[in-house]
Amino acid sequence: MNPVLEALFGNRTAACVLLFLQCYGEGHAQRIAKTFDFGLNMTQRQLKRLEEHGVLVSRRLGNMRLFSFNERNPTVRNLRKLLEVELAALPEDDQQQYFRQRQRPRQSNKPLVMHG
Repeated sequence: MNPVLEALFGNRTAACVLLFLQCYGEGHAQRIAKTFDFGLNMTQRQLKRLEEHGVLVSRRLGNMRLFSFNERNPTVRNLRKLLEVELAALPEDDQQQYFRQRQRPRQSNKPLVMHG
């Protein structure tokens, strides 16, 4: 990960949470924590802090809370532009490991296509 982003956002967890949400649009604490091998409590703390300061919004979906960017906040729109540039600049290994994960199960009747 980019150490400059970690410095800007205060720590690695916050930087990764924001990059994750930029990439996938929304996410819940357990998925984010598992993706980066962070502690769940640490991830929840960052999500809560970012929500309290108006960067994120959340909604309940079943028994989980989904977080996404607060698009009503003009600073967030600028932040997302920065995050988009930083995502594109990440090393290919980081992009593969963290930001190209399947988010939904494949449809049961959809054939598995192997690219190679």
